[in-house]
Amino acid sequence: MSRSFRAEAVKLVRRPASWLLLAITLVLALVFTYVFPYASIAGGTTGPNTDRTLPMLLPDRLVGNSLGGLPVFLGAIVLILGVLAVGGEYGWGTWKTVLSQGPSRLEVYAGKLLALAAAALVVVLSVFAVGAVASALIAVAESQPVRWPSAGDLVTGIGAGWLIATMWAMLGAVLAVALRAVALPVGLGLVWMLAVQNLLAAIAAPLLDWVAQAQKGLPGPNAGSLAAALGAAGDTPGVAATVGGGQAALVVAGYLVAFAAVGGALLRRRDIG
Repeated sequence: MSRSFRAEAVKLVRRPASWLLLAITLVLALVFTYVFPYASIAGGTTGPNTDRTLPMLLPDRLVGNSLGGLPVFLGAIVLILGVLAVGGEYGWGTWKTVLSQGPSRLEVYAGKLLALAAAALVVVLSVFAVGAVASALIAVAESQPVRWPSAGDLVTGIGAGWLIATMWAMLGAVLAVALRAVALPVGLGLVWMLAVQNLLAAIAAPLLDWVAQAQKGLPGPNAGSLAAALGAAGDTPGVAATVGGGQAALVVAGYLVAFAAVGGALLRRRDIG
């Protein structure tokens, strides 16, 4: 498995799309978490999602600000990465080439998942790093004290972010295996994350109690609840304290394992052609 992991890690590093997705993630995290709110504060303008105050942008809010995008927008990018890492083998017709070198299907699949988990950690650490720089610059520019979260809070926040990001990467992987493609899994994953789960939360749940109860078991609301429990702003799309932080972490971890297991079972039983 270690050889498969190293091979998959090299493929991710050398694939230009991986770096492009990371760059998009960091730009989105920086612009929507810091640049737009700070520009609104500095210019005195108002509008949607411009009600954040200066203290919400300072370094002591780093954990919540860094986690806010993962339940929806940044998580969607990680999902795309998961689809590309697994579904690309179907598009290029390279599954048979890889498996002819000796490793079993599950060994290669496990290597892909470990590489995706490592990539998800890199994404989360990068988002935290960019947020730290941006919040420190804002604090210095506004002559505010630079107070950082405690080491324990940082480790907890990074761990929670890694859990959420890895879950979305596993969803991308299982969609790629189930549909044996790239375009359709990406499309379906984005429709679910950016449209369906938000419509359920904003429209259906307030009207129908059974929908409100059912969404407490869905991956998106639990990811949003975990982010909210660690300080993410409630005006961020997808962030809401639907359930408690402990339950949310368990549900997200459960989905992560379930997505990985279903993908492995499908890959083992089905034709790879």
